[in-house]
Amino acid sequence: MKSKHTGIMRILKAFAYSLDGFKAAFKGEAAFRQDLLFCLFGAVLIALISASTAEKILLGLSLFLVLFAELANTAIEVVVDLVSPDRHELAKKAKDIGSLIVLLSFINVAVIWGVVLY
Repeated sequence: MKSKHTGIMRILKAFAYSLDGFKAAFKGEAAFRQDLLFCLFGAVLIALISASTAEKILLGLSLFLVLFAELANTAIEVVVDLVSPDRHELAKKAKDIGSLIVLLSFINVAVIWGVVLY
């Protein structure tokens, strides 16, 4: 569906939709709240450690990727449930792959943080 809004109004509407998405994820998804807490804790650690600016940016981006992965996983799960609430092998496959995205993002955090802190 093409938006009827253009210019700054389109940008403002897009921001409002993103804010709605954040509210929905925060309110309805315990995993997102847990990941957000994990990332906030990581952000505090980044502020406290002695590392270069580039290393701190890398550490922060690795945490940001966790949130991105969790939101992508949630979006996949919501669409799969919308299409068919019944159990189906393809639905399970889609949800399992979404879960893998989150796991890989945490492995990414472990590797990057391990290398930088070592």
